[in-house]
Amino acid sequence: MYGSPTFRAPTFVSAATNPADLPWSGHDTRVLIVAGIGIAIVVLLIVWLKLHAFLALTIGALFVGIASGISVAKVTSSYETGVGGVLGYVGVLIALGAMLGKLLADSGGADKVVDTLLRGRPGSLPWKMALIAVIVGIPMFFEIGLVLLIPVVMLAVHRVKGPALLLGIPALAGLSVLHGFIPPHPGPLAAIGILHANVGITLALGLLVAVPTVILAGPLFGRVAAKWVPIGAAGAGLAVTGDRGDATESAAGVAGRAQSTVTAARPTGEPTDDSPRTGSPSFTMTLLTLLAPLVLMLIKAAADLLATSGSSLRSLLDFIGDPVVALLVGVLLAMVTFGTRVGFTLPILSKKISASLLPIVGVILIVGAGGGFKQVLVDGGTGTAIAKIAAAAGLSALLLGWIVAVLIRLATGSATVATVTAAGIIAPVAAGLSPVQLALVVLAIGAGSVFFSHLNDAGFWLVKEYFGMTVGQTIKSWSVMETIVSVVGLGMTALLSAIF
Repeated sequence: MYGSPTFRAPTFVSAATNPADLPWSGHDTRVLIVAGIGIAIVVLLIVWLKLHAFLALTIGALFVGIASGISVAKVTSSYETGVGGVLGYVGVLIALGAMLGKLLADSGGADKVVDTLLRGRPGSLPWKMALIAVIVGIPMFFEIGLVLLIPVVMLAVHRVKGPALLLGIPALAGLSVLHGFIPPHPGPLAAIGILHANVGITLALGLLVAVPTVILAGPLFGRVAAKWVPIGAAGAGLAVTGDRGDATESAAGVAGRAQSTVTAARPTGEPTDDSPRTGSPSFTMTLLTLLAPLVLMLIKAAADLLATSGSSLRSLLDFIGDPVVALLVGVLLAMVTFGTRVGFTLPILSKKISASLLPIVGVILIVGAGGGFKQVLVDGGTGTAIAKIAAAAGLSALLLGWIVAVLIRLATGSATVATVTAAGIIAPVAAGLSPVQLALVVLAIGAGSVFFSHLNDAGFWLVKEYFGMTVGQTIKSWSVMETIVSVVGLGMTALLSAIF
């Protein structure tokens, strides 16, 4: 994070020397070839051998480190430094976000948001569906939010008896944009940590990027998608057929993992209804709880730009607006608004919070391994070589980050892997940028990480099966929507970069 002692970029050369200004060397050629092979190894292990992304990234990192010239005695140290540097901060935020999302789901707060916003004219439903997805998607991962929203989408489709994708695409767009652009989602947080960006500034600019992106990729494209894929209420169902070939994990598996996060599987022998709710939070209280951490982080971002450095007020605002503190405040507030006020006892709240951490272990490990992969790329000299190429080609860190993220996303199908890898590769190119420009590079990488979801993305199959579409229909709707999110996101970041 920018200004935080948690993250510090490795030093390649003296502070007075820009790595991009150094002459090209044989080592630069070597490390680029090695980096390409390392990324190919990761792709093959994930896509063909179906190895877990954590193991694939770890194996790829060790190969890149040794082949780049880092001594065998030091390569594991480099990897461990990268893992610890990212997880020392990002892992805490992911955990706090999971706790907040779990309490939102179990308290009925998500249902309250949905019930309140679905009232009114049927013509406004696509816009309301996008808004619901944005609100619910703030603390929740994409798959979890989708599992929660699919029944709502289907209910609304049956209510208006219209095209399923007219309402489904806005909901998918809202979730996808939040997943790619907005902290505390794992991808943006990892990129922020790797590039030493400011969380508050990234959040503020991310919201500016997110609003038009959701509008264009959601309600507006939803009208087109509904004509391209005219499935109605009868064509959209929750049955998982398993028709997927061998490209990736089945939709049933993905849905099961996501649903397990929502319902929080209990230890064997525990009752399934261990603490019945006596009520649910109001719509206003739900919004206040969800937005409290974001407001605190935005206040800190404003203080960074406006308040006098070293003043008591600035120190206070920096403390309460630090993402760890802000999300901790949100969780503690949720324990009241989503907990004791709806009838959960403190012991039950403790169980729910513990359960919220079980499904995110894989995500945290992937982010950590991505940090380790990044570190060996940096320590081996790949970042310096990339910086030289970018300088020679006149590519900005913003455009380069988007391109690299797109390529890795297309190859692996993982937005998180694409984000952490791209951020590590271009970190030297982004060194020295202003806080605003660094935040925009994070957002550009996030935009690239969601480009054209296809057969190697578990989300592709989840959407396909939930909406009862064929592969071709899913590409014409979901894949195109993801591409719109990516391209519009890049355009918005480029526009903001020109303004700021």
